[in-house]
Amino acid sequence: MFVVTEADAAAIRTAFDQEGELSAAIELRRRFPGITDNAKARACARTIAAWTPLPATPCSVTRLRPGKTS
Repeated sequence: MFVVTEADAAAIRTAFDQEGELSAAIELRRRFPGITDNAKARACARTIAAWTPLPATPCSVTRLRPGKTS
């Protein structure tokens, strides 16, 4: 397991879009040297290239006990 920053993801997406899957896998392995298997690197690069950001949802606060009103 590893954490991908937005900057890493952007670089991998750019390599994937401009040069293809193999270049994206090479970029991924350059940024994460612990990934040594090419098949795993290609699968991870495909996954990262397909990511879309989640929509921002506002946090809702639920009061467990009603507060005193002044």
